[in-house]
Amino acid sequence: MIDPFGRRISYLRVSVTDRCDLRCVYCMAEDMTFLPKREVLTLEELDRLCGAFIDLGVEKIRLTGGEPLVRRGVIGLIRNLGARIGGGGLQELTITTNGTQLPKMADDLYAAGVRRINVSLDTLDPAVFKAVTRWGEIGQTLDGLFAAKAAGLAVKINAVALKGVNEGEYDRMLAWCGEHGFDLTLIETMPLGDISGDRMDQYLPLSVVRDRLRAHWTLEATDYRTGGPARYYTVKETGRRIGFITPMTHNFCESCNRVRLTCTGTLYMCLGQEDAADLRQVLRDPEAGEAGLRAAIEAAMLRKPKGHDFVIERRQAKPAVARHMSVTGG
Repeated sequence: MIDPFGRRISYLRVSVTDRCDLRCVYCMAEDMTFLPKREVLTLEELDRLCGAFIDLGVEKIRLTGGEPLVRRGVIGLIRNLGARIGGGGLQELTITTNGTQLPKMADDLYAAGVRRINVSLDTLDPAVFKAVTRWGEIGQTLDGLFAAKAAGLAVKINAVALKGVNEGEYDRMLAWCGEHGFDLTLIETMPLGDISGDRMDQYLPLSVVRDRLRAHWTLEATDYRTGGPARYYTVKETGRRIGFITPMTHNFCESCNRVRLTCTGTLYMCLGQEDAADLRQVLRDPEAGEAGLRAAIEAAMLRKPKGHDFVIERRQAKPAVARHMSVTGG
């Protein structure tokens, strides 16, 4: 699949649920209203859609949420997709999770074909963790991290950079990740959804963070890529990698190779734009068939924009995009 700007679309991010067992302050409002069940695709429908994308050239799928592992029966979908890995089709199946379900699911994920996961962990301070997640307990996520490591999964920590919240922790987190064999990616907060707060109070440019880290660490440029938007450096002192995802200070649109599918069957060609294609209607149309589904996906690719329009500023009271990250897929 080639978009209007010559970019090959080979990466699909799939939100299997908008629900989550945490309420992180940059992602959700505390009092969330979740989608009614009738609007959410069945796991069988999600499997069929993923299969269509694989047939059209998608090589990497990342399952997200909400929290993907809270969806009942999701391991069946993961097994089905894992069975497609190799043979010139799907090359990698990964998951982004908050880690709470990993103590009981890590071994099943590995057995299903997953080899690499991203775990959201914004702080190592138990009190700050509870404040950021609104009601989470850090011990549960840490238990999940080490269960994943024991199961043989490569773990990357994702931390959203939050001004005045965790900005004093990045040296500690880098050392801790080095000690345990984890890579670390820092992410700028993005203007998605009403979070009952001012994002200017959260926003911390990663250009500032990178300069601060260089006072204590040697960050060596690398051409390592995972297919996602992070730009990586090797940390000489630990041998691990640190990545920076910078949608605000330096967007990554010129090399965008991905689209996002929600649990309702809505396909967003860009995280930062509202234009979308309704694949659920096609999926549930008995007359459309596989040819109709394929045609709908290919038509959507022709609408993929050149880039996003994210902005965070005081005079911009509303978020750039109204939907929450938990709806789009993190």
